[in-house]
Amino acid sequence: MQPALEICNLSKSYGPATVVRDLSFAIAPGEIFGLLGPNGAGKSTTINMVAGVGRSDQGSISVFGHDTRRDYRTTRRLIGVMHQEIVIDNFFTIERALAIHSGYYGVPDDPRWRATLIERLGLGPHLKKPMMKLSGGLKRRFMVAKALIHRPPLLILDEPTAGVDVELRRTLWDFVCEINTAGTTVLLTTHYLEEAEAMCGRIAIMNHGRLIALEPTTDLVARLGGRRIILHLQEPMNQLPGSLGEHGAQLEAGGRAISVSFAESFDATALLRELARLEIAVRDIETRRTGLEEIFVELTGMTDRRREVGNR
Repeated sequence: MQPALEICNLSKSYGPATVVRDLSFAIAPGEIFGLLGPNGAGKSTTINMVAGVGRSDQGSISVFGHDTRRDYRTTRRLIGVMHQEIVIDNFFTIERALAIHSGYYGVPDDPRWRATLIERLGLGPHLKKPMMKLSGGLKRRFMVAKALIHRPPLLILDEPTAGVDVELRRTLWDFVCEINTAGTTVLLTTHYLEEAEAMCGRIAIMNHGRLIALEPTTDLVARLGGRRIILHLQEPMNQLPGSLGEHGAQLEAGGRAISVSFAESFDATALLRELARLEIAVRDIETRRTGLEEIFVELTGMTDRRREVGNR
């Protein structure tokens, strides 16, 4: 079976700055695939090259077996892209824009599908409004509808829920899951890592233009994750006793809590016995599973950058 999207040895530079470095991965038909990374990692540049609005310096991109350079017209019809930046025609109404947009891809307008998008994305009451009169959330709803209007089998969502309210986020993810169940492949970038963990079957993480992780989400969390115990203290501490440091403990919350990260096999009884020996009064005990956010921070080096900022 042909991959829905296959990227091989892709690189892109702007002057002396290389923003994508020898990137390779493939997405199977029917996947919801997460492409994650900090700002400047190269995600949007990669998406622009896939969508045909940016050219690579080297490497190849194919969509359902069609090369994006040789078969440009075909691959454009196969892809729907919601870009991170809001791209609209300020003087068109929603109704007019959606009625003509599929024609840009050489696809006849489908009034029934257009009505479905309008209903599912809550655009019905706003059809006669020009784009300049829409709120930011409504503009993003329109951009999702525009990306899907020609019924592409590959949907690319670049930060689709940035700055939108909770209701729209839920509406959008429900609809994305629905069209994915019907066969649409989805490539998602987001800074809401809990969304990626819940939605994506596999995740790729980029940093400084390179791919630094690529595996099923559950495997990534299981391999690099763990648990954390947080001990909320009756009285704050100025300094952590050395014997607790041997357990990997750290002071948090201005000395009002002690946290310890540990693997699944960790035995907490020794830690609790040491707390009792030191007569440290604990008000509450909390445990947390390490999630994708903590793994992302560790892999991309953001932990070290946060420490540097905190020490200034």
